[in-house]
Amino acid sequence: MLLLCHNLHKSFGHQPIVQGVSFSVTPGHILALLGPSGCGKTTTLRLIAGFEQLDRGLIEIDGQVVADGHRHMPPEKRRAGIVFQDYAIFPHLSVAENVGFGLTRSQRKARVTEMLALVGLASLENRTPHELSGGQQQRVALARALAPNPAVLLLDEPFSNLDAALREEMRSEVRRLLKVSGITAVFVTHDQEEALFMGDEVAVMNAGQIEQLGSPEAIFHRPRTRFVAEFLGNTDFVPGIVTAVGVETPLGRLPQTPGLPPGTAVHIAARPDDVTLTVADNGNGRVTSRRFIGIAFIYEVTLHDGTTVHSWQSHQTHLAEGTAVCASFGNEHDLVLFHGQTAV
Repeated sequence: MLLLCHNLHKSFGHQPIVQGVSFSVTPGHILALLGPSGCGKTTTLRLIAGFEQLDRGLIEIDGQVVADGHRHMPPEKRRAGIVFQDYAIFPHLSVAENVGFGLTRSQRKARVTEMLALVGLASLENRTPHELSGGQQQRVALARALAPNPAVLLLDEPFSNLDAALREEMRSEVRRLLKVSGITAVFVTHDQEEALFMGDEVAVMNAGQIEQLGSPEAIFHRPRTRFVAEFLGNTDFVPGIVTAVGVETPLGRLPQTPGLPPGTAVHIAARPDDVTLTVADNGNGRVTSRRFIGIAFIYEVTLHDGTTVHSWQSHQTHLAEGTAVCASFGNEHDLVLFHGQTAV
C-alpha cells in the first residue's frame, strides 16, 4: 500500500472530528473521500498532508511512518502534494515560476517543461495567473503539485470554484492526467457524481467515520447503511412487511426474500429509475410535482398511504400534476432492503 491510514483520531477542543478512520490506497489508484460538509473528510486530508497533528492513529506514506500520535513529520518532508480548493497559486509569478516553485535550480527547467507539457500549458509558461481561465489556473496548481514527484497527491474539492460545464470537462481531464502520471491520489468531494467518476474506490464519510468503502458500483448499488443509500442517488425508503413469498409494500409485492421472519417491518431503498408509472384512474397514487432535467422528467408521486416516491420518465412522457397513476417497482434488479439502519 502506498498510503496507509489506520485508526485516525482528531478532535478540536472537546469536539471529535475524525473518529477511527482507516483506509489504504494502492499505487496508481484514486480514492475519493465523499461526504457532507463537516463529516471530517478535509480534516482527514490535512492529517495526511501534515497540516494537522494526529491525536492518535498511524499514517504511512510509501513505507515510511509520517505520523503516529507521537511523531509528526512536517508537511515538506512527507512527499505529499496538495491541490487546494482555491488553487493557491502565486499571483505575482508566471506560470513557469509557479510550477517550478520549491524545485532545486538544477532540476527546475526540465521538470517545469515536462509538467507544462503534461497539463497542456506549454505555450503559456510566461503568462501570469490573472491572464488564465479558471480551468487553466487549476492545471497550473496540478502541475505545481506534481512537479516535486510526490508519492501521493491530495486534492481538496478542486472543482468547486468552476462552473458546471467546465467542472465536467476538468473532471475528465484531471482523472486522465492522474492516470497518465501514475500518481496515487486522495480526492475529497461532497459531490456524489464527482466521487463516482473520479474514484477507483469511494469512501463515504459521516460524522467523522467511514460508513462504507468500496468500488463506485458497490457503493451505489449495494449500500450497507441508510445514510449511504440516502446520500447517493436521491433514494426514497418505501415501507414493507416481510412475508413468506416476498415483501408487501404500497407499490405492490416485491418478490425478494430477505431471510427475516414474516411480519418483520423493513424499508426498501428505491431510486427514481426503480419506479415505473402507468396512468390509471384506479391507481395507487397521484403525481404531486415534476422536475424537468433535460433528458427526462423526475415525477414525485404521493401514494394513497402517504408514502412519497420519485420516478424517472422519458422527456416524451408528460404527466400533469394531479394525474392518477399506478406506481410499481421495476424488475431490472434486486433492491436493497433495510431493517433499522443497516441493509439485510
